[in-house]
Parts: sequence; C-alpha cells; structure tokens
Amino acid sequence: MSDTKMPDTLLEVDGIETCYGLSQVLFGLSLSIRSGEMVALMGRNGMGKTTTIRSIMGMTPARAGKIRFGGQEVRALPSYKIAKLGIGLVPEGRQIFPNLTVRENLVAASGNRLGSPDPWTIEKIHALFPRLAERGSNMGVTLSGGEQQMLAIGRALMTNPKLLILDEATEGLAPLIREEIWNCLSMLKAQGQSVLVIDKNVGNLSRIADRHYIIERGRAVWSGTSAQLIAEPDLQHRYLGI
Repeated sequence: MSDTKMPDTLLEVDGIETCYGLSQVLFGLSLSIRSGEMVALMGRNGMGKTTTIRSIMGMTPARAGKIRFGGQEVRALPSYKIAKLGIGLVPEGRQIFPNLTVRENLVAASGNRLGSPDPWTIEKIHALFPRLAERGSNMGVTLSGGEQQMLAIGRALMTNPKLLILDEATEGLAPLIREEIWNCLSMLKAQGQSVLVIDKNVGNLSRIADRHYIIERGRAVWSGTSAQLIAEPDLQHRYLGI
C-alpha cells in the first residue's frame, strides 16, 4: 500500500521492510504525517506497530524502503541523529531515568536545537501535568505508572520536537490518568504539535486524531479519517478485535 506524498509532509515512510534477524516484520509499509497533524497507528498486538516506530527512529533500521523526515532521507542515520532532527519519542515502557528526580529527568532532555520561538520549559510541563510539579524531587523509580507516563511525555516535549511519537500512550493506566493523557494530546494538537500515536482506545483516537492507519501483519491495510473509521465498524472488528 503506497501513500501519496503531500506537499507539507513532515514524515514520509515509503515501502519499508524491517527484520529482526531472519524474521521479517514489516513488508513494504507506507505512511505519512503532515505538519500539525495527529495520526494514529492501530492494529492488534504483534502486527508491527512498535517495529514501525523503531524503524522510523533508527533503533531497528529498515533494510529497504525510504524514510524521510522534513524532506531529508533518514533511513541510514543513527538514532541520536534522527532524534536531533526533531523527533521526540515516548517509548513503550516509558524508560525514564529511575535514579534521577522528576526535575532532573526533565532537565536532562531539555534542548531547543531547532530554535522554537516558544520552547517548552519545566514551568510549562508543570502546567500541563501539575502532578510532576508536586513530585519534582522524587526519584523516577518511586513514581506510579501514570506519573511515569506523564514524565515520559514531558521529557519528550522538553526536546521541543517537530514530531512527538507515543508508543502505547495509555496502555495499563488508570482511567483518570488516561483521561489526563488524552486531554494533554488534545491540547498539543490544538497548539499545532505533530503527533504519531499508538493506542488501543479507538473512541479517544477517533475523537482527536486526524487520520488513522491500521497495520496487519506488517502492512498498512487501511488508512482514512476518523469519520471513515467510525463509519466502518466491521473494520474495527476485523483488524482491531473490537
């Protein structure tokens, strides 16, 4: 499935193939994200969603296809160089620094390499997630799962990314925390932040995402708008198990 390039495309993934050793996971997968757009990546477990993100970030490099970010080919670049171009990752499992305080986690990631005129600061992160202000001197390891996710999002935003990627945005979180994360994503979208999000909550995704891609066995088998996704419940049943 090939996606036509759009004029203001921020990220373009074109026909990538990715393997772990001899086991191929992605088979010619394509997707694109425009500036200021929120795009959801959906599919059952084990279908290639996280591998797609790992390929974009250079953590598990694609062996074929093209990945362009801001018009630059990045498939052959190491992860740290891809991140420096302006991609902030909130990884599955959060991966915050357990032996640093909440504040130190945020400061460690802070930077405005791309010269944002209105960069993220600790004060802005605290306004987004007041709980992080309350827990500022606590070690990362002492935080609840929800607080860790807030910190992981805050840490990614402190890099002032052009594109924010969230892998399993609300997986395993308490309902109130989930709502807080969705409210945060709605606010980021309203501010024009480009976002690629993986999550299983079709209701919230269809409420705030502009477009969706469904992945099945390493291929993008469907893409469309939220209205189109809602209008095709059989798609959700067939590919998402809903």
